[in-house]
Amino acid sequence: MFENLINVLFPKVCSGCSNHLLSNENVICTICRHEIPLTNHHLNPENEAIKKFYGKIPVEFASTLVYFHKKGIVQEMIHNLKYRGHEEIGAVLGEWQAENLKKLPITNSFDEIIPVPLHKTKVRERGYNQSEYIVKGLSGILNIPFLFDVINRKLYTKSQTKLTLLERQKNILGAFAFNNSYNEKLKDKNIILLDDVVTTGATVNECIKVLREAGVNKVFTVSLAMAE
Repeated sequence: MFENLINVLFPKVCSGCSNHLLSNENVICTICRHEIPLTNHHLNPENEAIKKFYGKIPVEFASTLVYFHKKGIVQEMIHNLKYRGHEEIGAVLGEWQAENLKKLPITNSFDEIIPVPLHKTKVRERGYNQSEYIVKGLSGILNIPFLFDVINRKLYTKSQTKLTLLERQKNILGAFAFNNSYNEKLKDKNIILLDDVVTTGATVNECIKVLREAGVNKVFTVSLAMAE
């Protein structure tokens, strides 16, 4: 009774279209789920996500869940997640991505999930790190543990959104450092590196460099969305 009253006074809405959710829907309505542009990267080892790293740094596998289009459903969902405090979106999309990844035999060989970090100032500004909620969604389905403080973000960099490829690379250069207290724990281990949105791959590339230099064995990069 009380829950029904709460739903009447404060109806839950879809994070993609803002329409009211039905009682059997969670975070994303059925219509949006069918309209979201899926990448299906998990079905193709030579997908467009992993091609972003060709000639740069060794990556075992790369996969994103959906395509990010300006003014589309995915943009609305990601903005709700990153800037409007809708942390639950991260968990739901993380679980969705994990359901795809757990079908791959390679996923069973990974030891830890590590998110790309935000700078402490940005975490204070937003009040949370959206990647932590995505990681928890992944971890719960894949049954792979996660660590949040393996990579530190040393530099407060400006947004990558409106930068060219070269500007992105310069902007992020030297921005990350490995937490040396994890040297023994992660040496020769296989890692899933998690980011929210991949555009050029410059940020993820820098994080992989840090992990490789620390002795990590294989890196599997995972993100929710890929900007086109």
